[in-house]
Amino acid sequence: MSAMDWAGLMRAGMAGLRLTPDQFWALTPAELALMLGVAPCAAPMTRSRLEALARDWPDQDAAEETENG
Repeated sequence: MSAMDWAGLMRAGMAGLRLTPDQFWALTPAELALMLGVAPCAAPMTRSRLEALARDWPDQDAAEETENG
């Protein structure tokens, strides 16, 4: 696992983008990367991957589903 350059990210966000500390810390890493013009580090999710996640992690289990209609 690589270490994050927090000092560099904070400089870029607060000095370069003129974000307040609250605005900076409220951003997700993807939002900050987009604002800094950095390419995303992960490919977009595909339909098949979304379906696999929904199958593996359903919102409710099958027993609840049959009980609740």
